[in-house]
Amino acid sequence: MRALLGVLALALTVPASSAVAAADDGSSAARPTASSPSSDRSHAARAPLPTLRVSRMVRGLQNPWDVKPIGGGRVLITERDSAHLLLWRRGVTRRVAFPSARVWRSGETGLMSLAIDPNFARTGRFYTCSGWQLGGGRHDIRINAWRLNAAGTRAGLIGNVLSGFPTTSGRHGGCRLLILRNGSMLVGTGDAATGTNPRNLTSLGGKTLRLDPRTGKPWRSNKFIHAQNRRKRYIHTFGHRNVQGLAQRADGSLWSAEHGPGIQDEVNKLANGGDYGWNPVPGYNESVPMTDQSLPGRQIRARWTSGSTPATSGSAWVHGSQWGPLRGTLAVACLEGNRVIFMKFDRAGRLKWTRTPARLRQFGRLRSLTVLANGDLLVTTSNGGNDSVLRVSARR
Repeated sequence: MRALLGVLALALTVPASSAVAAADDGSSAARPTASSPSSDRSHAARAPLPTLRVSRMVRGLQNPWDVKPIGGGRVLITERDSAHLLLWRRGVTRRVAFPSARVWRSGETGLMSLAIDPNFARTGRFYTCSGWQLGGGRHDIRINAWRLNAAGTRAGLIGNVLSGFPTTSGRHGGCRLLILRNGSMLVGTGDAATGTNPRNLTSLGGKTLRLDPRTGKPWRSNKFIHAQNRRKRYIHTFGHRNVQGLAQRADGSLWSAEHGPGIQDEVNKLANGGDYGWNPVPGYNESVPMTDQSLPGRQIRARWTSGSTPATSGSAWVHGSQWGPLRGTLAVACLEGNRVIFMKFDRAGRLKWTRTPARLRQFGRLRSLTVLANGDLLVTTSNGGNDSVLRVSARR
């Protein structure tokens, strides 16, 4: 149990820089590339950014992977490496008892993403994606459903929702969960650093999957729903390397952020049944293009690619008039890039410009983004010790 870890009223209120188009700091990580035109000089692209107020809402964490509000001023937090599930309320962080010893932890894999049932206030139901011990030295990555007790002190296992995501050393374990507005669950998985997984339609690795979180069954509108192979029925998109961010736009479209090799991190607009072109074979050849257009069939190009390796991670669509020109952008957290990139796409999904506010470049590696009902953002840091959940508010 953790002692009182108060809210740090660290009001960082210096206005963000207001340089034009591309990145306001001039870094290659946020500068538009071939897939992101730099010719847009609209008023919105050049408008001054809002003042950002940043507070360390939760402190004293170790590699927090995800954070989600559950009502009553409470949030749930996962720590990847310790496999701790934490509940924070009014400055106090406490461990939630659950079978953390069953979580398989290695490299990039541990206790990762959270999703909260839309009826949580009544059911107490939530979901995790994590490594999982199977006994006899075996393990996988899976989605489990849990029920939090009324006191918020214990989570009981309801059952496994979907299992069998591939693992090797723990590298490229994914794993992002997102409950969509129609009640389905979108899942982003990693390829487990195995070159054949992304295009193998009988593997759950290197994919986005879509399923019914209540039953664990594949979602009825999936492209391959009538496939003979059961795993193939879950596939929404394939040809991915390591999906770290998922977000649903106001128009219903689905988007992902993904770690690429070298200079090719990506943001993709997801199309049901689409092939996103990662095929690192023979072996695990990371010198191939992130989206290889020489493969059979049609490969869908990214809507944004990086010019260096910011290590794109959690994503969320920004809402609220207080965000000014950043309203309606896709916010993408970056691990190596130590920043949040705000990406403006038009209605057709074409990139117009990006901005990287200076106020969000002071906290090291940033992992997950969660947008609150009032438009504030929760951001987890991932520096390996004394990490935080940041709360970011915009003021015009």
